[in-house]
Amino acid sequence: MKMHKSSVDFVEGYISVTGGKVWYRIAGKEQKGIPLFVVHGGPGAPHDYLETLGKWADKRPVIFYDQLGCGNSDTPSDTSLWTVDRFVEELEIVRNTLNLKQVHLLGQSWGTMLAVEYLLRKKPEGVVSLTMSAPYLNTSMWQKDQAKWISQLPEDIRMAITTAEREGNFDSPDYQHAMNVFYQKHVCRLDSWPDCVNRTFEKMGLEVYRYMWGPSEFTMTGILKNADLTDQLKKINVPVLLTCGEFDESTPESARYFQSKIPNASLHVFKGASHMHHLEKEDEFREVVTAFLEKTENKN
Repeated sequence: MKMHKSSVDFVEGYISVTGGKVWYRIAGKEQKGIPLFVVHGGPGAPHDYLETLGKWADKRPVIFYDQLGCGNSDTPSDTSLWTVDRFVEELEIVRNTLNLKQVHLLGQSWGTMLAVEYLLRKKPEGVVSLTMSAPYLNTSMWQKDQAKWISQLPEDIRMAITTAEREGNFDSPDYQHAMNVFYQKHVCRLDSWPDCVNRTFEKMGLEVYRYMWGPSEFTMTGILKNADLTDQLKKINVPVLLTCGEFDESTPESARYFQSKIPNASLHVFKGASHMHHLEKEDEFREVVTAFLEKTENKN
């Protein structure tokens, strides 16, 4: 592990994992609260779009890392590395290397599936809570949710998506335009996307994303196309908070279904928001999640 201080507030470094080195950052390293360990989405969407959570380091350390294949981490071209098994091992290595004995987990989108897989496979000690922001836990349900949103788009946009999927031509200008229209409604509804979101797209691990997921958020062709954790959610034995936006790719209906499968889980839906409700409703998101974290701590 290589460490250096980038400023008074941040400690950064690299950790060796199978396939290369992954980058991490700890905000508020000296804070006394139980650390918040942030697991980003994608697969292959680096941490940048979640960096506003670093403001929470006024009370607790906040840990980010870029999964292998994206962002500031190594980006090997080797599809044998892009498996759920390896990403679970990577998460465990990062946590253990940073000596996070007690920790709150916060996963966003694909990060929720990865966090749940970690809990179920490793049965780790010291996880105080799990926050699932915009939960992705079942690909079939995700596909149905996106089909619902697509059905509400203008006809020309729907046709561009249908044509691209039928012909397998996902590089066409019409499909790229359709992606942008969909993303503005259901990924991030802010009129002007923040720099942190733009950086995530610029540093996206496209090989990981396309191999594990597919060409877009609403066209799933990768190895996760049959992923489904719903029957295992009842095994989660830590306090759980689910959050989603009113217009989220992870719809309120799906989030409520997942909530019903998890013992004593709670759910908060952010009005007028979408997949990146942590940015669209930043203050409300902090209030809701930190109240949950503090409640779980008071029970311990």
